[in-house]
Amino acid sequence: MGGRMLDDKVAMVTGGSRGIGRAIAERLGRDGAVVAVAFARDQAAADEIVERINKDGGRAFAIRAELGRHGDAAALWAAFDAHIQRHSFRAGVDIIVNNAGIGRSSDLALLTEDEFDEVFAVNVRAPFFIVQQGLSRLHDGGRIINISSGAARLAMPEIIAYSSTKGALDTFTLNLAKQLGPRGITANAVAPGIVDTDANAGWLRGNADAEAHAASLHALGRVGQPEDIADIVAFLASDDARWVTGRVIDATGGAGL
Repeated sequence: MGGRMLDDKVAMVTGGSRGIGRAIAERLGRDGAVVAVAFARDQAAADEIVERINKDGGRAFAIRAELGRHGDAAALWAAFDAHIQRHSFRAGVDIIVNNAGIGRSSDLALLTEDEFDEVFAVNVRAPFFIVQQGLSRLHDGGRIINISSGAARLAMPEIIAYSSTKGALDTFTLNLAKQLGPRGITANAVAPGIVDTDANAGWLRGNADAEAHAASLHALGRVGQPEDIADIVAFLASDDARWVTGRVIDATGGAGL
């Protein structure tokens, strides 16, 4: 199948086996990219999305690397390097999507030092060093896309540490855009609102009142779907977005307007 907008590109998607990451991996694969689906624990879920992408005419492979510990970025790229030559005619990567993250945190009164360290290690430190150690592999003209959150621009004290990590990620994105611009590399963040994923299933799915309340928080009147976010990521990954960099793209459906 020729003519797809990401043909011959290679993408790395962290947290690619579930939720938003899964939808991103599937969409980039459909657009022609070779997709490295990075996951932490759920091998079966990763294998399932790889099989689906391959069955639909794309190319994908799974790599395991648990984020949030020292050496995680090196382990991730070592796994990538070990697989890429079997799936692509060239080494390196064109698109890095930092999607993996811990989705919630306690409030100020209840937050422990261990919880603080964990959420920052996964949500901030891991993307930082994934990019740092990926730069030698990232081709000129490449794309870095960080999955942020609408919570970074809203006061939500009940998830204060989580929101803070996403604010840090937005600042990281801004600085990457400035530093890597001379190489033609764009860096942008996508900030979802409430999305119907497994992470939110416990309080959202099957609870009509919760779903109605969540929908009411968005100007477009519904809860987001993973595909809503994946389609925005696909645009930023494509050549159509070549003149967009250093931006946080609001993908909340108008939350908090």
